[in-house]
Amino acid sequence: MDEQATGRAVRVEVGEGARAGARNDVTDVAGIRVGHAQRVGDGYRTGVTVVLPPAEGAVAGVDVRGAAPGTRETDLLDPRNMVERVHAIVLSGGSAYGLDAAGGVMHRLADAGVGLPVGAEAGEVVPIVPSAVLYDLGRGGRFRAVPDAGLGALACADAEDGGAVVRGSVGAATGALVGGLAGGVGSASLVLADGTTVGAVAAVNAAGSAVDPRTGALYGAHDGLDGEFPLSLPDRAELEAWGGPAAPGGFNTTIGVVATDLRLTKAQAAKLAGVAQDGLARAVRPAHTMVDGDTVFVLSTGEREGDLAAFQRLLSATASVFARTIADGVLHATGRPGAPSYRDVLPSAVSRDR
Repeated sequence: MDEQATGRAVRVEVGEGARAGARNDVTDVAGIRVGHAQRVGDGYRTGVTVVLPPAEGAVAGVDVRGAAPGTRETDLLDPRNMVERVHAIVLSGGSAYGLDAAGGVMHRLADAGVGLPVGAEAGEVVPIVPSAVLYDLGRGGRFRAVPDAGLGALACADAEDGGAVVRGSVGAATGALVGGLAGGVGSASLVLADGTTVGAVAAVNAAGSAVDPRTGALYGAHDGLDGEFPLSLPDRAELEAWGGPAAPGGFNTTIGVVATDLRLTKAQAAKLAGVAQDGLARAVRPAHTMVDGDTVFVLSTGEREGDLAAFQRLLSATASVFARTIADGVLHATGRPGAPSYRDVLPSAVSRDR
């Protein structure tokens, strides 16, 4: 995968002087925390991922491109509507059943006094917790073995610990599939030359494929920074044995969150979410299908002032960051019976451990 050519192409888009953050994940945006909880066994293979901004919340936007979305509180993010800040984003398995996980996050935040003040007394708050779900029903054996409020609360507690993002088949991506391969949680970040930081985290679970069937390359790796994806083109024998991506079947959905420290309005956050979807379409082909509910949220902590030029630079970089996030999730996924990982089917592509 011609790293030099890839690096040149990425630099044209993100600008000279841009680099990955210290962790190369969404928590490189100061104040952003991510946590996971999952259940595997006894019919379960599903989970929840929670993204927390600082306690005062963050300005948020959303873009929904897939034709089969499962969401909660997305109408509130319309720039015409009242609430400016959200207090968590929940990504969950379980299809529409998994929307229950957001309730556990709401109650945990409310117990800590985090939320929109609505009453006369201290602690009378309503946490604003938008959510999106992906389809993983039955992938552990039982169709209705799904996330609930308790699992959401556990993922929120994990996020409160504030460590680096755990990648792979965890959290909302525990039961994920992408083109018949195991899906996973991925993350990436970028610090622009002007100091603005943008990062993303996603649970990759798509009807389309993240792998080019002609070459075995990860589509999203073409947006990688120099040395980020130390991959080679796989052996032809492995490629032929794999046989290419599975035909789309059932329901899927990729869901994710982009965060930045640049101060944005709700309308700008929505625009940024739409550009992130362009990165999804680069990294998964086809994307936004009738059986995907692809949904991307944006969080702006507002730590950095910016002008229109700064916002334009952020827009130019975000599609690339989200494409890298998708590739990262596929590369870190763990295979299981009936759903091998990228590493399982094309081991010669992985030139060295990451």
